[in-house]
Amino acid sequence: MTDFTYAVGDDGVAVITWDAEGRSMNVLTREAFATVEQHIDSALADDAVQGIVITSGKKDFAGGMDLNVLASIREEAGEDAAKGLFDFTMNGHRILRKLERAGLDPKTNKGGKPVACAINGTCAGIGTEIALACHRRFMTDSPKARIGLPEILVGLFPGGGGTTRYSRMVGAMAASPVLLEGKMLDPKKAKGAGLVDEVVAADDLLQAAKDWVLSAKDADIVKPWDLKGWKMPGGAPYHPAGFMTFVGASAMVNGKTQGVYPAAKALLSAVYEGAMVPFDTALKIEARWFVSVLMDPTSSAMIRSLFLNKQALEKGANRPDVPDQTVKKVGVLGAGMMGAGIAYVAANAGIEVVLLDRDQAAAEKGKGYAEGILAKGVKIRKVTEDKMAEVLGRINATTEYEALSDCDLIVEAVFEDPGIKAEVTKAVEAVVGDDCIFATNTSTLPISDLARASKRPEQFIGIHFFSPVDKMMLVEIIKGRETGERAVAKALDFVRQIRKTPIVVNDARFFYANRCIIPYINEGIRMVGEGVEPALVENAAKMLGFPLGPLQLVDETSIDLGVKIAKATRAAMGDAYPDGAVDDVLFWMADQGRMGRKTGSGFYTYDDKGKRQGLWEGIGDRYAVTEDQPELTQVQHRLMMAQVLEAVRALEEGVLEDIREGDVGAILGWGFAPWSGGPFSWLDRIGAARAVEICEGLAAAHGDRFTAPDLLREMVEAGQTFYGRFAAEPAQAA
Repeated sequence: MTDFTYAVGDDGVAVITWDAEGRSMNVLTREAFATVEQHIDSALADDAVQGIVITSGKKDFAGGMDLNVLASIREEAGEDAAKGLFDFTMNGHRILRKLERAGLDPKTNKGGKPVACAINGTCAGIGTEIALACHRRFMTDSPKARIGLPEILVGLFPGGGGTTRYSRMVGAMAASPVLLEGKMLDPKKAKGAGLVDEVVAADDLLQAAKDWVLSAKDADIVKPWDLKGWKMPGGAPYHPAGFMTFVGASAMVNGKTQGVYPAAKALLSAVYEGAMVPFDTALKIEARWFVSVLMDPTSSAMIRSLFLNKQALEKGANRPDVPDQTVKKVGVLGAGMMGAGIAYVAANAGIEVVLLDRDQAAAEKGKGYAEGILAKGVKIRKVTEDKMAEVLGRINATTEYEALSDCDLIVEAVFEDPGIKAEVTKAVEAVVGDDCIFATNTSTLPISDLARASKRPEQFIGIHFFSPVDKMMLVEIIKGRETGERAVAKALDFVRQIRKTPIVVNDARFFYANRCIIPYINEGIRMVGEGVEPALVENAAKMLGFPLGPLQLVDETSIDLGVKIAKATRAAMGDAYPDGAVDDVLFWMADQGRMGRKTGSGFYTYDDKGKRQGLWEGIGDRYAVTEDQPELTQVQHRLMMAQVLEAVRALEEGVLEDIREGDVGAILGWGFAPWSGGPFSWLDRIGAARAVEICEGLAAAHGDRFTAPDLLREMVEAGQTFYGRFAAEPAQAA
């Protein structure tokens, strides 16, 4: 069996069906692309064939290119990797150009065979690029179906002709949401955006495509750019309107990427340069920019972490070898924001939920949170009324512990108070079955300590959700000292069911994510106390690619929470507590009543609607800005190393067991510079020796918190990288 099959019906339409063997989603391999060309040649050479329809044998059309292909091509090319990748890319352009021209006479643009694409379900990446090369695109009218070119999200851009074709179809400005933002559109929006031509019922899809093929004329299959006098929609770069478009686009790209994401700039360059030359030359320009991105370490790091490693973790790379632990019914204790969010994502994934709180009104309010999210989905037509009722019907809001009796997983999300957590643990274990796994949702409290309240500590585990639960993709699973393998498997299977990305860490103060986030926030606050301009701190972070500067981040999470954590940490660490200088600033802010966004005042000011207005100038009255400000690089090194060194220490101490989890968790958990691929990828990029050099300079100037860990120094001596030393199965990266 091959990934693409070919069949000619009695109607004279050749149907090429994409059905990748052994995969749930179609992804394109090198061998499969060669098969596509053979089928195209067969159809064009057969006089009995009137036209071609390309469709899928799966519930969705395509998920894109198999990125491992790019890695294998690079390896085969050896020292001339760029040429190998360029030749591969140009061969793909040649095949799709053959499909697009479909036998048309080069002089008269007549005599070709019409090609339609019947897109059933979701279509992304190279799948969309194949569709764009066809003459007409039909898509099923399904609320779950999406189509787009999301390559920019993993550090690439559409390099199979999608950038050139789509920008020429609709113009640079109209193409930007799809190309530069990676938006995936539902069928009706896709039709409005020009990605598809017709939206039809699923049962009519193939026949509609065939009917068009049989009725199409020569003029229907000639692409606009193959006609004399074609002009780019919205204007080419040398046209007054086009000039303004590209000036604005350049400013937007640089403003959003801060220059750390090469793919966006390369994409814009490919569109700009390609718009001034004939189509085939534009494809060659696109290929050269695409290869330049593939050869950039940013691309390799992002693909490895955001695609290969993320996918491996979601498929259970670190799951214990125990039988399936699929969750049938989950009990959620506490109907506050976290508990309500957990209940919603579980119910939305098809799991029965018992949402328990101390009084019925609180429990119903928690269920109402799910209703609110679903109602918004109904309003924008992403959710049907029936679906909303179905999901809400899975949530049983109650005050009765007996309702938990047949749950196979409990997720406790009550107040961050060990006493309260111990109380509900005992109450739950009195009614649930002996096999039930108990998970506590906590961001700071040690799991091993909380497990003391359980009579089955081997079935007690930590599950740290990030807020808001329905939007944040990362879930941190924490093993206590006595946590057993079945509990770990249960947690991982649950996270898989709710379609999030898990990392598994061992129990320690702040686990992994908060262990790294808190020093980042603290370093920013510490610099403010030293007289560093707050705007310098915030912009230094954003220029590193962080979505939020440390001051904005503490405003979002709330200053009073920071005070609470600081007090608890100081009580636990005693004289070893290192952040007194941070507390001076943080506690003073709290004393002023400036608790962050939730109170409309923090390090930033806010309007009546809670919209951030700018940094609060009053901070300078207490912590005056010094005349001599540090260099940008020094501020960035402090912010970066504050996090990265904690990641290394977490690995050194065994809190992290897999550097893939460290990288993926950092990006998904708190937005650690996605362009870098995560802390370990960044260290490999600059090299252990350079990292130690930076540490020594920072430690001399700012204190022992920047002392290079022994592990890092050891790696310098051995000439090692993290992925070279710690990747059990080195992930392939493009």
